[in-house]
Amino acid sequence: MIQAPSPALFIGHGSPMNAIEANRFTSAWAACFAALPRPEAILCVSAHWETQGVKVTAMERPRTIHDFRGFPPELFAIDYPAPGSPALAERIRRLVPEIALDHAWGLDHGAWSVLRPMHPAADLPVLQLSLDRRRAPREHLELARRLRPLRQEGVLVLGSGNLVHNLGQIVLADTAHGWAVSFDRLLAERIGSGSLEDLLDPLALGPEAALALPSLEHYLPLLYVLGVQDPGEPLAFFNAEVTLGAIAMRSIQIGAGGG
Repeated sequence: MIQAPSPALFIGHGSPMNAIEANRFTSAWAACFAALPRPEAILCVSAHWETQGVKVTAMERPRTIHDFRGFPPELFAIDYPAPGSPALAERIRRLVPEIALDHAWGLDHGAWSVLRPMHPAADLPVLQLSLDRRRAPREHLELARRLRPLRQEGVLVLGSGNLVHNLGQIVLADTAHGWAVSFDRLLAERIGSGSLEDLLDPLALGPEAALALPSLEHYLPLLYVLGVQDPGEPLAFFNAEVTLGAIAMRSIQIGAGGG
């Protein structure tokens, strides 16, 4: 019997406070994960780990990294004690030999602030793959395509970022700038159509692009999720909202649930 590939997820992660707040976004993350087949492991591509060259965490016990400031003590007290998997890290390096094994990083808040509401048991191996600053969007997509076999082996690929992310335009309220909503919807149309070429230069997608994405680190994890998608595979959106003025929470599931 041929095993169905593990689904892949892009999560609009928003504020680190989502790790400790029960809200409509975190409830949707939890419901999504509960409906999926239980993966063997999770490979997370977070907006918050950029490196020279690409790396994958390879330690037995990744540390919980509190890579932010100005938040309440409760957030700094969070520990997400998921195991790592040196064996899976080696498997990833066999697929993409230029990936270096990393023993220093751990799980940053792009990973654990999503995983804690999604899977609080923290009993699945979690690895992080870094974003190589030197790669253009097309090169990120091509690297992701080389990782496709992992899905057939039960690895859930999780991209964590935001399709609109402009901290300089933040509003401390559950509201949305019109340009942010417009750009989020434009990206959703392109993603839904399967036109990946349009997504390789997001700053060319209209006058709102420079406001929506003043830098690309929160956008690039999307390409890893789209890169492991098989032709014709179903894609669904959830949390299709903009909040805090300029943060798109839109999330994407690729592949069927039903676990």
